[in-house]
Amino acid sequence: MKSTNTALYLQVKDHLIEKIQQQVWRPNHLIPTEQELMKLFGVSRTTIRQAINMLVADGLLEKRQGKGTVVKAQQLVGSLRRLKGFAEEVMEKGQVPHSKVLRAEFCDSLYLEKKKLGLDENEKVLVIERIRFADDVPIAVERSCWPESIGQLLMKHNLDTAKFYSILEEDNILLKRAEEKISAINATMAEADVLGIRAGEALLEMTRLSFGLNDKPIEYTKTRYRSDQYHYDIELRR
Repeated sequence: MKSTNTALYLQVKDHLIEKIQQQVWRPNHLIPTEQELMKLFGVSRTTIRQAINMLVADGLLEKRQGKGTVVKAQQLVGSLRRLKGFAEEVMEKGQVPHSKVLRAEFCDSLYLEKKKLGLDENEKVLVIERIRFADDVPIAVERSCWPESIGQLLMKHNLDTAKFYSILEEDNILLKRAEEKISAINATMAEADVLGIRAGEALLEMTRLSFGLNDKPIEYTKTRYRSDQYHYDIELRR
């Protein structure tokens, strides 16, 4: 361990978090034993236990009777306090986001979507449908709609790995705010098939209409999340 003013158990804790984030230790897998960690970091058993107990309290590790300590699978938490995309939420949990594109095409017959995006009848809408993954676990089915001008920009990228908000920001298209509606819905046969669940299971549907700095709509997206893998965190104040 480095010689710093930071307590040893906190240094160990930071190293353990780093290994979890880098996927050296994967969810539901055992971490090394206390003895192995003592040798790895050159510290006492007490120091190791302090660091592990803190991560157990934080919900990153879990002690299982008769087995040892495992990395706890993290349920994704969406927040109503900040506008961010799925990929950002996944990365904040130390997991790797990726997608599988089901459909990506420009359409001129989506009148509801055109109305939501404030488009003229003769304008086209880019529709992108994707399965969203955290590591290798399918979490959600996403259907996003974009004005044609923005769609042309997005289509230049690999949509399986694209982080839409990052792409927009790189081109100085900045999001100001979003309106969201959250509701419960049951999975269709097709959704259940791609998400690895049973038809009829509860999903959390989030509908988002995002606006740019000029208060013009940029994005109209419906995302259906597995309720066993995702929940929203809401902070209320008075």
